[in-house]
This record gives sequence, C-alpha cells and structure tokens, in this order.
Amino acid sequence: MLVGLFLCPPSWAGDWVLLGPNGGDARTLAYDPQNPAHVFVGTSTGSIFFSTDGGRTWSDFAHLDGKDDYVVGHIVIDPKNPGVIFASGWSVEDQQSGSVFRSRDGGRTWVALAEMRGQSVRALAIAPSNSSVLASGTLDGVYRTEDGGDSWHRISPANHAEIRNIESVTIDPRDSNVIYAGTWHLAWKTSDGGITWHRINQGMIDDSDVFSIIVDPTNPSLVYASACSGIYKSESRGEAFHKVYGIPFAARRTRVLKQDPNNLSVVYAGTTQGLWKTADAGKTWKQVTDSRIVVNDILVDPRNSSRLLLATDRTGVMVSENGGLSLSSSNSGYSHHYVTTLLADRNAPGLIFVGIANEHELGGVFSFRDGGTWRQRSAGLGGRDVFALAQAADGTLIAGTNRGLFTLDRSAGVWRPIAIKATKSTSLPPTALKNDPPDPPPVTQSLMDARINDVDVAPHCWFVAASAGLFSTSDGRSWTGGPVLGKKDFVAVRSAGNLVVAATHTEVLVSADGGINWHLVNLPSHVTGVRGVTVTPDAEILVASADGAFRSSDLGKNWEHVLGGLPKNDLSFVSYDFSARTLLATSLSVRTIFQSHDGGRSWSRGPDVGYPLRRVAAVHGRLIAVTPFDGIIAQK
Repeated sequence: MLVGLFLCPPSWAGDWVLLGPNGGDARTLAYDPQNPAHVFVGTSTGSIFFSTDGGRTWSDFAHLDGKDDYVVGHIVIDPKNPGVIFASGWSVEDQQSGSVFRSRDGGRTWVALAEMRGQSVRALAIAPSNSSVLASGTLDGVYRTEDGGDSWHRISPANHAEIRNIESVTIDPRDSNVIYAGTWHLAWKTSDGGITWHRINQGMIDDSDVFSIIVDPTNPSLVYASACSGIYKSESRGEAFHKVYGIPFAARRTRVLKQDPNNLSVVYAGTTQGLWKTADAGKTWKQVTDSRIVVNDILVDPRNSSRLLLATDRTGVMVSENGGLSLSSSNSGYSHHYVTTLLADRNAPGLIFVGIANEHELGGVFSFRDGGTWRQRSAGLGGRDVFALAQAADGTLIAGTNRGLFTLDRSAGVWRPIAIKATKSTSLPPTALKNDPPDPPPVTQSLMDARINDVDVAPHCWFVAASAGLFSTSDGRSWTGGPVLGKKDFVAVRSAGNLVVAATHTEVLVSADGGINWHLVNLPSHVTGVRGVTVTPDAEILVASADGAFRSSDLGKNWEHVLGGLPKNDLSFVSYDFSARTLLATSLSVRTIFQSHDGGRSWSRGPDVGYPLRRVAAVHGRLIAVTPFDGIIAQK
C-alpha cells in the first residue's frame, strides 16, 4: 500500500524566487546512472534539490512528506529505469517518523511506502545485480524488498539486541542475498537474504559505530568499512578486517567511503575533518582538503573521475576538478540555511540583511542587493549565531546574538560588542497588579554572554529582549533593565509611541509609558510558545504563538483568538508594516502570507508560496519572506 502524494515543482514557482544565501548544509548526493549530468542533493529538512548540469546549478525540486525535520539520508536511483528513485527519511524530532519514499516519474511526484512508514530509516541500498531488490536499515532492524518497494519485510530478527540501530547497509554487487549492515556497535552480515546473520568484527575495535560499508564491484572479497574508530579493510568478504593506517585519530569519524568507478584502487574517505584519499587501495592516505570541511557524502563523476562533488556541513555542495586537490563552491541555486531574521536597509533601497544560526564562522550576517550577490558581513561576531537585526536612525546595524549585542557602523567592516551593564530599578511599578511578583534586588547585569532574542529601535529608545531580562537605552551607552516583574527570559519586544509590549515564551507584559512601568496581562492560560508580538499605531496588540494569533484592543485586559482568516494555531510571525499601514503574518504549517487592513480583526490570505514561513517583510513594495531552512524567497 502507498500513502501520500508530494508534487513538485510547486505552483508558486512562477511568482516567487529563491534568493539564497547560497550554501548551507548538504546531506547526500546521487546521480542518474544513464545521465550523470542529472544530480540530486538531499538535505536534513526533507528537501531535495536537482541539477541538470552536473551540480553547477541547482533548483528546489521536492519536499518529502511536508516534513521539515526529515533527514534525507540516502537517494538511490534504479540503474535500469532512472525514472524510479528512492529516498530514505528519518525524523530528528520523532523516532516514529520516517519512511522510504519512491518516485516513478523522475522525482516529480513521491509516495511514502506504507510498510516503511513510522520507521526511522537511516540507510538504503539497491542491489547492483537486481534493481528490484533494496535493503533499508532502521533503528528497528534491516528490511528488504524484492519487488521494487511494493512490499517490505524485516529480515533481521525481531527485537534483536544487536542487529538494530542500523547506520549503513550494502548489498553484494553479484549476489543480492548477501547484505552487510553497520550498526552503532559493529557490523553484521547475512549470506542468505536474512535467514541467518553473523557478526563481522574480527579485527575491529569493539564498540565501533559503522557509518559506511563498500564492496569492490569487481572483487566482492574486498570490503571497506568506516567507523568512529577508523577505516577497516577486509580481503575475506568481511570475515576478518585490519585497520587501515594513515588517517590521524582526530579525523577518524569517517562518515562515507566512495570508490572511483574508473580506478578502484582510488578510495575517498569523507570525515568530520576533511576529505582523505588513497590511490593504492588503502595502503597510504593523504588529506586533500581543509580539515575544517565536514564531509557527509561524496560523488565521483563516472565520466571524469577527477571531478568530485562533496555534500558538506555549512559549505553546501563543493566541487573539485582535480581529484580533491582544490575545492570551490558549487551552490548556485542551492540554499539550505537556518535564517533567523530579516532586515531591510532603511537608507538603501533593495539592500537587505539576514541573520543566520548554527553555522559558526560561516554564518552570522549576510547582505544582498537586488541584482547582486550575497556578501558575508560577520567580521567581529566570532562565529556567533544571530537572532535579531535592527537599524538605528543613523544607519548603524544592530545584531542580537547568542552571546551579546553588537553594532556595525555604516562605514565600518567589523562588528563591535556593546558592553551592556544595566542597573535595574528596585521600586515596584505603581501600575503593577497586586499579584505581580516584585523585582529582585538591584544588581548590575552584563549582557555580554546573554542570548539576545529581539531588538526594537524606537525614535528615542532601543529595547532589547534577552535571556537575562528586558533592557533599554536612549543613547546606546547607558542602559537600564533586567528581570521585569520576576520574568527573565524574554523572546520578543515591540513598541509604538509610549506603548511597549514584551513577551516570554508564555507571558506578555505591557507598558503604557515607554517602559517605565509594567503590568503582566492576562493572556489565555492555554497559550504557549509565544513567537512574536507587534503593536499598531492605534494601540492594537497582536501575539503570534504556537496556539495561533491573539489580539487585544485595551492594553491586554481582554484578548480574542483571531480566527478571521488566520490558521487557528502555529503562527510564526506577526508584524506591522508602517509604510502600508498593514499587518502581515506567517505560519509554519500554512504556506502563505496573511494580510490585515483593519488592525487584525480580519485577514486575507495570499497565494501558496510553496514553503512554510518564519517571517515576512515588505521591502519597497516587494514581499520578502524567510523560510525555516531554505533561505530567503521573494516576489519577482
């Protein structure tokens, strides 16, 4: 039985374009055996990108099961019928989510194969001698199909203490009944299609996670295995291994092994510290890339063995034209970043800035100008994640990071930290409710190590929502702040005139006098996961949360759950566009942009943009939106 239908390319493609930034994380690579110029790359969030020119340029192609937490671990293509493609997926959030997916039309549509539904599929292989036979490795064991995926059955013993947590599977190139399975604790083998199994660990260090197994296509006695303890080689079909030396211990977490199809003595090892290569079947090894590159997969072009594609962490797809001796980016059209925030430059039309998380020195802040290319603007941030961007009246950029607040002058090229030391007033605000807890005693707090979640720049004041509390300054030098009414971990803050609204994940605080006095409002008790707040010039307050949008017209005394055109839950963002006097909202589950012209009472929805959205901004009459993991999209 088949379940699910996933169509691509999406209907919005003619109206929206993917802007980038190019690069990011790439998980797996595969090419069409009959046309190696056709290349697929899978991501860690369910997306598949496609290239028709050997990986030089890419287009967004498919999204498996509508899930953003699926790791596309493997893509395999039927060598006899390349229109048939399989992909494995597993969820990083729910171990009961995942499947094997199949396309019979070259990847245009996909179905989840029901008998594998609910399996965390970590490995997938197709038999070279019979493309109707595939094996999949899951956390539950090894499964096999003999009819091209129509039916599957477990071939490893149920509830086996060792043959589980499968990380790699390989099928013998000549005998589809011979299957190797690497687990989180050594490797196993069956020679009779799964009827019997035996451990193959002679010569391996005990407790080795086996990430990759390859079998020489002309000599099945020759088997290579990579593990967290190094690389191993067997000349006895895996019955005995010996360690291959030459790769230092620091680089031994080898995620993938690949043979050169035109010279089988050449083997590449993709490690967490670069790409390594042997030209003598494993006797000697040489590091051929920078050790900072984390290699997840390797593709050797069968038409030209000197040409390699690498799927990497943070640097996306890298290409080498000389067997790995030099690398360059090959990410045109490929974008897979965790973009957290978006800012349009108030003084330069067409110039935008984005903040990126989880990419260390390769992330931070990027800028883009219409008709141009992306430029990293992260010098001075020290590899920090960026969660908030704002701009002062004089053009100075402000970045809130996972460790402190930074500014970048218009004429400068390096961000500088703001050494915020804020003293918090001790008096109980006269507008506080009776049950509001008092603030703690006065302390001087430094924000150098605090996580900055949001920054709001008002004409005469900056407000900063941080893990250490709520802070403000009128001159960028003298600060006040800290916990407010006993609340500390603030995720959002917005102001309009003297009205300031700040939120933690579960509560909302309101000030009617520019942040001097605060009161805790009675947001409905079931509301959790507050993601954003906004206020209009008419003093309407709107809250976006996992439980939907909530609106108040009386400074938070009363709230209504906004359902007039908005989804009832999973709102990711709400913002007021002062230039158009319009409210904008996005959702992580509904792939469209919502607009309101009446203060949030009623909403209209735009066309399907093809992605769930984290936030949106109107930039000089053009909508630009942030996707959860695929960068920035924009109206043409």
